Amino acid sequence: MSRLTAVTPASERMHALDAVRGFALLLGIVLHATLSFVPASAQFWFVRDTHPSLLLGLLSFTIHVFRMTAFFLMAGFFARMSFHRRGTWGFVSDRLQRIVLPLAVGWPIVFTPMALVVIWASYLPNGGPIHGMRNWPPLLPNFPLTHLWFLYVLLELYVAMLLLWGVIVWLDASGALRTLLDRLFAGIMRNPLAPLVLAIPIGIAFSLDQRWVNAMGVRTPDQSLITNAQAWIGFGTAFGVGWLLHRQVDLLRLLERRWLPHLLLAVVLILISFVLSGVMLSAPGTPKLPFSFATLRLVSAILYAPAIWISTFAVLGLALRFMSGFSPTRRYLADASYWLYLIHMPIVMALQVAVSQLDWSWPIKFATILVVALPPMLASYHLLVRFTVIGAVLNGRHAPREAVPAAEVAGPVAS
Repeated sequence: MSRLTAVTPASERMHALDAVRGFALLLGIVLHATLSFVPASAQFWFVRDTHPSLLLGLLSFTIHVFRMTAFFLMAGFFARMSFHRRGTWGFVSDRLQRIVLPLAVGWPIVFTPMALVVIWASYLPNGGPIHGMRNWPPLLPNFPLTHLWFLYVLLELYVAMLLLWGVIVWLDASGALRTLLDRLFAGIMRNPLAPLVLAIPIGIAFSLDQRWVNAMGVRTPDQSLITNAQAWIGFGTAFGVGWLLHRQVDLLRLLERRWLPHLLLAVVLILISFVLSGVMLSAPGTPKLPFSFATLRLVSAILYAPAIWISTFAVLGLALRFMSGFSPTRRYLADASYWLYLIHMPIVMALQVAVSQLDWSWPIKFATILVVALPPMLASYHLLVRFTVIGAVLNGRHAPREAVPAAEVAGPVAS
């Protein structure tokens, strides 16, 4: 029997997919901790460490390729699960509690210390506001959503999904159209070239963006209330794939079986794309390239777009292959991940500023940031969130103080 124990009745918690969703958020903490060490950080981060690291640049680049696509795919998958279980108004009420409320309450709480840390960094020779950032106070629709932009985009996708679902149900009373869409989607997923097909929309969006470089990946709407086309295309496609996967959960077995070829191909594409990112970032100052920047950008888009989907499928396949069973540790981290991600940014930023001037090697600095940040954050979750009303808001339930049963569906953010 397949290790995909998730393909069982809806009452069972889908441990592998919970792990993907939770670790996508936790990897975001690691990603943000690397940014001050990335050699090109002056172009996108508020402080630059005195000991940059090409290896941490590769780590940051790798995580950035697949993390949010995997997250939004899981968001779509669990959104349909929740919609099926709760109905329309139950789903809306749940999303208002678990997405709108944390965004509205959490944003001022985390943005204020983040702004203070940026002011602190401005007194350093290698720190300060990022060039090109919007002035404060922002003129709407410009708005510093910061790392909480994903909640805003989730809300947009939920609204779009509900409207689209309503239209389809109205037009397709017999269900014939939905059956046809299921067959088309299953045909795509069963084809080994499925990642290439799914990469076409975002690849076209990359190639049409004259300012795009692969180091930025999919443009995120972290500075505006108007979500850009790349985010709608890239993350909307992932959300839709997740929704359709929940309609045919058996298709997940294909990702489980193909985890190794997906992983190997993802490694190759990411390494090539990383090398190209260095060439692209240095191209404006390189007077004699054997090809035009437009050609370089097109080649990068052709490689980077499939890398997104192949690496996302590799991560899902790995989780389904090796993490389908219940693990108390993974379950705890999956539950904690939402809270940790909400609060981590000012803490990580402050630690980056604190170590940026020290004459320590980058491995010691990077380890210090994570070791100092993570234990207090986990302690705050366990003491202030897990067994309190905050935990009920974020995770949809009060966690029992005794061992948590394995057959519970609700989970953080997008279940």
